[in-house]
Amino acid sequence: MTPSATLALGMVAAAVTTGAWVPQAWRTLRTRSARDFSWPSLAMLCVGIALWLGYGIVRHDAAITGANAVTLVLIGVIVAVKVRHR
Repeated sequence: MTPSATLALGMVAAAVTTGAWVPQAWRTLRTRSARDFSWPSLAMLCVGIALWLGYGIVRHDAAITGANAVTLVLIGVIVAVKVRHR
């Protein structure tokens, strides 16, 4: 696989997996409810995403860095709603 094809594959994968959180974050904002998310699950997800973000930064990988930065923001929205609307 050529380097540009590898990068394209990574960017598409990053867009799809990150995009999967957009509807959930939107729904959470709209309904003002994050009751269905458990704190341990959100904590583990945030730590995992932060670690992937660090990995992407260290590797200078735009797909990994960008996707995990955006996903961390989206999960942060869900956490903020969960904290604010207990």
